[in-house]
Amino acid sequence: MSNQQGVEIRAVQTELFASKAPLEWAVIHNGTLHTAQIPIDQTGQLVEGGIAAQTRQTLDNLMHTLESAGVKSNAVLQVLIYVTDRSYLATVNQIYAEYFDAPYPNRAAMVVAGLAREGMLIELVVYAAVPMSNKE
Repeated sequence: MSNQQGVEIRAVQTELFASKAPLEWAVIHNGTLHTAQIPIDQTGQLVEGGIAAQTRQTLDNLMHTLESAGVKSNAVLQVLIYVTDRSYLATVNQIYAEYFDAPYPNRAAMVVAGLAREGMLIELVVYAAVPMSNKE
């Protein structure tokens, strides 16, 4: 698809819940995958079980999205982590380490007052490299 300026952007087809919001779970432009992931299951429901369950679901959704784009976790360049409480970061780090190996992606973590969906404790914004053969 092309946007209004004629820039070629390809949506990544995933099996994640089809949001009613005007968004794609991931798009690829110029060899970079752009995605944001949240802790919802295949029915669109926010997972229960606190920060550990929400982190695992969010990372599972990310891994599915990467796989759908034809890449693995080692293609991830940068991760922006948003949590609603600083105390969650230790748990996030522990689970995050199960999904990524060294050399790790560049990342930043932010503690925010709240996220778009009530009860959401974590959200990830991720950028990953996509080989030319997987691009447009």
